[in-house]
Amino acid sequence: MIEIGTHVVENPVFLAPMAGVTDRPFRDACAREGVGYAASEMISSDTLLYATAKTRHRIVRAENDLPHAVQIAGADPVAMADAAALNVAHGAQIIDINMGCPAKKVCNRLAGSALLEHPDLVRDILRLVVARVDVPVTLKIRTGPTPDNRNGVAIARLAQSEGIACLAVHGRTRSDRFKGQAEYDTIAAIVDAVSIPVIANGDICNGEQALQVLRTTGAAGIMVGRAAQGNPWIFREINAALQGLPAPLPPSLDEVGATLMTHLLGCHKLYGEYRGVRIARKHIAWYCKGLRHAAAFREAVNKVEDSNDQLRLVESFFSQPALFEAAA
Repeated sequence: MIEIGTHVVENPVFLAPMAGVTDRPFRDACAREGVGYAASEMISSDTLLYATAKTRHRIVRAENDLPHAVQIAGADPVAMADAAALNVAHGAQIIDINMGCPAKKVCNRLAGSALLEHPDLVRDILRLVVARVDVPVTLKIRTGPTPDNRNGVAIARLAQSEGIACLAVHGRTRSDRFKGQAEYDTIAAIVDAVSIPVIANGDICNGEQALQVLRTTGAAGIMVGRAAQGNPWIFREINAALQGLPAPLPPSLDEVGATLMTHLLGCHKLYGEYRGVRIARKHIAWYCKGLRHAAAFREAVNKVEDSNDQLRLVESFFSQPALFEAAA
């Protein structure tokens, strides 16, 4: 159990916010499989963008009982505070601040993990956001700007002093991006340095790894990102491991197909036919990864532009049990 302000997260397994991935249909799919917490995709602090369909789709509340957490990113303290207040006015129950994204287009604006090189600016952003809203504020960081400057402990202490309620830490530096393996020693040092809940993130792909990371770091919970793409059942597996239960059976072909169909319907409903069909394509590719003839199936499904045709092809593909064998 993890307390984030007045919110109690019963299950210490978090979904990492991923831009272009963790939209409402994705978060709902993960919630059905037992994720305990799932924030929105990262959105810009530029409030002028809130009139765009892209941003409106990103901040919409998911259709589950988890706290409605919205992640914001930016480098201007006043703009970040304004964005936080605007999202709270639209129903956000938790504001999450992104200082972990390593993407060049984000860091080039001094946002995301680029901020870790500027502790004074980090302090200003956290101070103004926390003071501006009456909901808990959380923070996502990396272990530092570079392997030679892992300042995660200092940033964590700063975050706690400025009123951050919970801290998620990805076990790589900004310069690492997603290369190599995540390291957990810095996360363990952060856990020892602060009293707020710390969530460990990076390279957690199954229940055994989740248990190992918790043992290594002493973190209050773990956060899963890329391993959940096309695999919401990872949360079912991790939950069983944390409870000392046998690993559940992998999902059947019928279950995979039914889950994907529900996911696609959610995309079509949220984005409309044109965008929904296109956004759904990457999810289809993730769900069918490792299945026989998946490449031919993806080629066919990527050519259709009608939502009914997309659903028909998916239903046809997953109705053939032989395709569920591992690809040669």
